[in-house]
Amino acid sequence: MTDEELKQLVASNARAIQALTDTVNTFADRVSESIEQAQAEREELRQATIGIANLLASLDQDRPTILRKLTAIENKVDRILARENRDRTVDS
Repeated sequence: MTDEELKQLVASNARAIQALTDTVNTFADRVSESIEQAQAEREELRQATIGIANLLASLDQDRPTILRKLTAIENKVDRILARENRDRTVDS
């Protein structure tokens, strides 16, 4: 291999290495941007979750939830049915 061929090979390898380095740097930049975006979206989700938790806590404090209302209704119906059963038993 002549000196000129060796110089051309070194130059070619240098260009190939530079191209690979540029590609890796571009990829690394994209990964960094994606990580930053994911962190921002995670923070938004965290804030939304905190907001929902606060809303639910507020609903529990301010007025009964639907589940509590349904439970109260169910208990009243059970007492009425039990009272009717007692009345039927006494009448018999």
